[in-house]
Amino acid sequence: MTDAGAPENRRVYGRRRGRPLRQGRQRLTETLLPRVAITLGDEGRLDPSSLFADSASAVWLEIGFGGGEHLADQAETHPDIGFIGCEVFENGIARLVGEMERRALGNIRVFADDARLLLDRLPPSSIGRVFILFPDPWPKQRHHKRRLIARETLDGLATIMPPGAELRLATDDRDYLVWMLEHMTAHPGFAWTARRPADWRERPPDWPPTRYEDKARAAGRVPVFLRFVRRPC
Repeated sequence: MTDAGAPENRRVYGRRRGRPLRQGRQRLTETLLPRVAITLGDEGRLDPSSLFADSASAVWLEIGFGGGEHLADQAETHPDIGFIGCEVFENGIARLVGEMERRALGNIRVFADDARLLLDRLPPSSIGRVFILFPDPWPKQRHHKRRLIARETLDGLATIMPPGAELRLATDDRDYLVWMLEHMTAHPGFAWTARRPADWRERPPDWPPTRYEDKARAAGRVPVFLRFVRRPC
């Protein structure tokens, strides 16, 4: 958690709490979560590699991890990588810490606040890969300003990602897909890697599925998977 207050233009939209937590998950939020939670001080940079007791070969970031299944799968597959997950929904955080205990995952840290606060404190070129999967599309036009994929966020990501680092996006909302492509291709810091339709219509083998993808397919919506790389500075 963080003791740095978010200014008005950093208001977090959406729910923070759903159904009451089951007893086991409530216990983990009181015992395990404090040990893996990221706390920001009042000032200064946060060295992400310092968050992990074992030396991590790289640090990857997932913004809005939902139920945490993708993050947990990635952490289990890459035990040498340190992972930071950002999420404000308490039930999703509780689900993730449950997976961390069940799989004995020690390479995940959690930031339970607006991810942009964390981006502001990370050093340049410190994050090797970023995932933003199925973010809230905020379909009403008056709510478009709430969308996470925006110039401010992309500027922050471009700063913390070194050349060649990968940004992965996914959505099942056609309007948000157009928005993502417009903003991503207009940003000088990122290049789209797609060369053929399968590059964005099919989820790569090293990209674990999420429950949001399953829900989209069950509802007849087609998910899209976008990969961008940080251009040379």
